Order: sequence, then structure tokens, then C-alpha cells
Amino acid sequence: METQALSENRRARRKRAGAARALCAGAAMWLLSSAPAPAQTPGDMQKILERLDRLEEQNKALTAEVHALREELAAARGAAPTQASTEERLGVQESRTAELAASKVEASQRFPIRLTGMVLFNSFFNSKGSGGYEYPTTALAGDTGSGGATVRQTVLGLDYSGPQILGGGKVNGSLRMDFWGGSGSPLGQEVRLRTATVSIDWTDSSFLVGVDKPIISPREPESLAQVAVSPLAGAGNLWLWIPQARFEQDFHFTDQTGLKAQVGMVGTHEVGASPASPYAPAGSSSEYIEPTRPGIEARVELFSGGEDSRIEIASGIHHSVSHVLGESLSSDVLSFDWFARLWRPLEFTGAFFSGQNVAPLGTGGINQGFVALGPGLVTSVHSLGGWGQLTLRPSSRLWFNFFSGQQDDRNSQLPMGAIGKNLAYGANFFYRLAPNVLASFEASQTRTQYIGSGALLNNHYDLALAYLF
Repeated sequence: METQALSENRRARRKRAGAARALCAGAAMWLLSSAPAPAQTPGDMQKILERLDRLEEQNKALTAEVHALREELAAARGAAPTQASTEERLGVQESRTAELAASKVEASQRFPIRLTGMVLFNSFFNSKGSGGYEYPTTALAGDTGSGGATVRQTVLGLDYSGPQILGGGKVNGSLRMDFWGGSGSPLGQEVRLRTATVSIDWTDSSFLVGVDKPIISPREPESLAQVAVSPLAGAGNLWLWIPQARFEQDFHFTDQTGLKAQVGMVGTHEVGASPASPYAPAGSSSEYIEPTRPGIEARVELFSGGEDSRIEIASGIHHSVSHVLGESLSSDVLSFDWFARLWRPLEFTGAFFSGQNVAPLGTGGINQGFVALGPGLVTSVHSLGGWGQLTLRPSSRLWFNFFSGQQDDRNSQLPMGAIGKNLAYGANFFYRLAPNVLASFEASQTRTQYIGSGALLNNHYDLALAYLF
């Protein structure tokens, strides 16, 4: 309809332009034929000039209309391809939307779920002192070494989000699994739950329930060699995934400075030494210790800085009570952890703890929370430990980690054969082959000091390739 109207308007203007040209030509011929007439008066000449002026003005107006008409026509011709290209883009977008709708992951309640994780391949070698294990956390007696390759540390994860609830809170959650369960034989690798959380997040506060690291020990070293077991577990890193319910509140002093406070209840993993151990009573462990106990934890963190420079300093406290042989033993732990990046290529991360009966929070292979020699002869063991990691990032594709940690239990409280100190240290490097492909090599050594029998050593070497998705 718009094109037809433009055509009719153009034809009408052409007719008026033709009439004006004919009128101008007739007037010129009349002037030429009448110019020599002797009877012409000055008044007639003035009228002719006035008429010519009017004709010239009309001709200018018609010319302007013709130019305007041409511009409108050009605009109309240019609009058609634009409209066509817009329709094409809309068609492509609809096609892509249909493809996404066919391939997207969606929960039964129609809330989005994101698949994440990594396929991790490890080739490793352990010197003597490994006890035949793939990734020992303490050096063990015997000349047995171990080596091989595995994909058991592959991690599968789901990140999910739900609706908004009262107060503007957003429901979020995550689930992480690996294949570290089972015997580890080719047909004995089973899926194992690592962590699982559900949280309600508001602007400056959140509430979380699930299974995660202890509230007072959220950080850990970076490694692709030890993923199934947290790096430096048993050597300063309090690691164990335990049930918990925690509340977090953020306080912002400025745009880049603030405080984060966390408090929650945790379910401890009460660990007793094996019945054959000299610091455990005879009989099954179920006869003298409850398998789990409630505990309370709190942590306060101060932070300052942004992307290029940032400092985080936190302190935490844990308290629970273990029931052993009818007696109550306190588990009291103070913690301190930090993250410092004063220069973008350099980072320093670590943690420190001190307390008694720390085994319920996870101490790797050092399960020496208490010494139980019989009824009335149960004593909590004091422990001191910590770890640190220095990270150097010369480029976005390459970075190096240097780490060390140890746990030192009070020797005077331990019997012969117990672990007095467990020290581990090492280094690794990461290289990003592609945006989602990482290669890493790690070398580390574990030195375990046994009371009355000296130190044992284990060297561990690992080459890893990870595909992130």
C-alpha cells in the first residue's frame, strides 16, 4: 500500500512539473513574438515580468518536490532489504532457540540445571612408603611402591537454581561426584558423593544446608594430582566433607571492603583408631565411640580489594563433644586462614589451626583425636598444624604452585608407634592448552615421623590432563 501511494504521488508531481515547463515555454515564445511590438506599454511589460517571477518560483518549488520524491523512493527501496534481513535474523534466532530447547537440561520442575565438572586423567608413580596406595596422605612402612594411570578422579557436577522465595531470596545449589568409591579395580570403581548443597541467597545474607568442608577450613591448595582427597590432608589441611547448616551475613564498609560472618551446626565424623592400634582399647570401635556428633562452628572474615589486589583474613572456632567409653571429650579448635594478592601475578594462600581432638574434622590418615587405654583413661590429644601455598602466574596460560604443610601432635600424649608429625611439601605447574584443557605436573614428598621408630618417606609424581566442561 505504501509503494502504491508513492507511485501515485510521483505521477501527480510529474504532471505538475510538465505543465509548468509548458507554461514557461509558451510564455517565452509569446515574449519573443511580442517583444518588437511598438504598441506595448510600460504597464504591460511590468505584468509580464511579474508573471515570469511567479513561474520561476513555481518551477523551483516543483524541482524541490521532485528531489524530495526521489529521496522518499530511495528510502523505500533501502527499507525492503533491511526488513528482509531483519526477518532473516529473526528466523535464525528462532531456529537457534528451537535447537536449545531440544538440547537443554531441565529439571522435572522446569528449573534450569547446568552440567559441569572435568574429565581427569592421571598417570602417577609412588616410591616406597606408599603402602600400595595411589595417593597416600602419610608415609607407610614397607618397600612397596605403586604406579599406574587412572580416571577415577574425574568429577561430575550439577549446578541448579530455583525460584525466588519470600524476601527476594534465590534458591541455588550444587552437587559434585567422582568415581573414587569401590575397590579401584577396573570393575570396582563406583560413583561417590563429594559435596552437595542447597542455599537461599539474599542480597547480603544466605542460608545453606548440605555436605561441604568444615566452616572453619574452606580453603585448600590447588592440585590435579590429589582431587579425590584434598591436597595436604593430614599435613595441616583440615579436610573432610561433613553435613552442615550455616548462615552467612555480609557487611560492606565500602565498595571493596567488608566483613563476612558465618555460623552453623555441623555433623562431625568421630574417628577412633583401629582396635589393633596401641592407643585404642580392645574390641570394635562401635563399642566405645559414637560415629557422629553435633558441633558448632563460626568464622569471621575481613576482606579488602578487587581483581588486581585483594586481601582476605579470617578466624574460626569449632566446638563439639566426643563420647568415648562413657566419657565426654571436648573437641575445641581455633583456626586462622588467609588469601593475599598484593601483585596480580603473585598470590599467597594458607591456613593454621590449634586445638585438641581435631580428628572429627578430618586429618587425613592421622586419626589421633584421643588416646583411650580403658575406662577412665581417655585423653584428648593436642594438635598444631597448618599449610601455605605460593602461586606465581607469569601468564594467563601458565602458573606455578609451591606448597607445604604439616600436622604436629603432642608427643607426650601419644604411645609408641603413633604419628608424632606429618610433613608434606611439593610443587606443581599448570599449563592451559586450550580454554578448557589443562595439563599439570606435580612432585611432592611426605615425611611421617613415628614415635619410637623414626621417619618414613614417600615421593609422589603425577602427570595430569583435565578437560573442563
